[in-house]
Amino acid sequence: MIKLLRIDDRLVHGQVAFTWVSALGIDCLMVANDQVAKDDFLKLTMGLAKLPSAKLLILNMQNAITWLNDPRSKNMKILILVNCVNDAFVLAEGVAQIESVNFGGIRTREGAKLISKAIAITEEDMAVIHKMAEKGLELEIRQVPTDKKQMVQHLI
Repeated sequence: MIKLLRIDDRLVHGQVAFTWVSALGIDCLMVANDQVAKDDFLKLTMGLAKLPSAKLLILNMQNAITWLNDPRSKNMKILILVNCVNDAFVLAEGVAQIESVNFGGIRTREGAKLISKAIAITEEDMAVIHKMAEKGLELEIRQVPTDKKQMVQHLI
């Protein structure tokens, strides 16, 4: 069962590994990212940042969609991490079980504007966010599980 799809450009780090995994009872932490899936060094460093109680899967986007749609994955409590808005949309399009997207951290970069203290989006991101909203996805911002949800649509 997918417990959370989170956009966080840092992917696996302490806040995710300790706070979110513990709060949601996660037993499978999945990184869905084409670049990381091909980089042994990044895979190694992400493996060091996770709790021992959670299995870590690092898959490219297509394999992540396939695995999440496999009935065998339904027995796990899964936290999915992507590093950009577009990847969250691709997963939501490919996996019907995804109904909500957590915006956790997207650092500022060229052409991006802050919509909250930790979320900076570009015009391209904005277009994808509108597509996700039209699809009926809940789009919420929370850094940690105890934060009050802020709806992305109210901030853009």
